Amino acid sequence: MTASRFRRLINWYAPYLGAGVRVSHVADDFRHVRVEMPLRWYNRNYVGTHFGGSLYSMVDPFHMLMAIHALGRDYVVWDRSSSIEFVSPGRGTVSAEIHLSDADVAAMRDATADGRKYHPRFDIEIVDEQGTIVARVHKELHVRRARNASAA
Repeated sequence: MTASRFRRLINWYAPYLGAGVRVSHVADDFRHVRVEMPLRWYNRNYVGTHFGGSLYSMVDPFHMLMAIHALGRDYVVWDRSSSIEFVSPGRGTVSAEIHLSDADVAAMRDATADGRKYHPRFDIEIVDEQGTIVARVHKELHVRRARNASAA
């Protein structure tokens, strides 16, 4: 699947439509994603700021999806755990830049070369229009070579 097709499809994903999340960019190599969410009446919490569940959901799937695309079919990749730290009230449009570097991919390949599982950790900052950090999401993946993977 191409990055532009993926971006179009995920923007029609029901939880994203319901929360007002929009994926504005997916790099051709799936190593960079930009996601944003304006504050609307349907994604506000009781005190008028961004609902925490929507803040989390806007970044939730991407490291797993990016790793799947980067590593290919010879690897099993799952989300293992995550947490969110709320730093300041989210008002207006919030956004996040999600990256998977060459070094991240190399570490995954190296750590799993002998069949072991690997649990890389990633931090994502969600910021407002002024660049103020609204939340930090901590993601941990589960990565291992598939049992039927071809020898490299």
